Amino acid sequence: MGCPAKKFTRAFLEVADRYKLDWRLLPSLSFVESTGGKAARNNNMFGWGSGKTHFPSPVAGIEKVANRLALSKLYRNKTLDQMLATYNPDVTYAPKVKWVMGQISALE
Repeated sequence: MGCPAKKFTRAFLEVADRYKLDWRLLPSLSFVESTGGKAARNNNMFGWGSGKTHFPSPVAGIEKVANRLALSKLYRNKTLDQMLATYNPDVTYAPKVKWVMGQISALE
């Protein structure tokens, strides 16, 4: 029932601030990719590297994905829609992530 990613709230917020990302983006990606860590393997809540990337810890995964989204030329200086299309080009992907982001906003 519980969402494993919840215990990493502080890490999500800290990396979002550090890399100037929308604070809802990483938790939303983790929810869409692994149901908030429930289906995560190798500390990879984000499906990074087609789900094959291994991170030493969930926090290391959060840090690495945030770093790549903010600094990689594949992602930086893109709108949210462009970033999500690069992350996963399936046309149904961005609406799913944005819906989760909206649900998180509604909790405020």
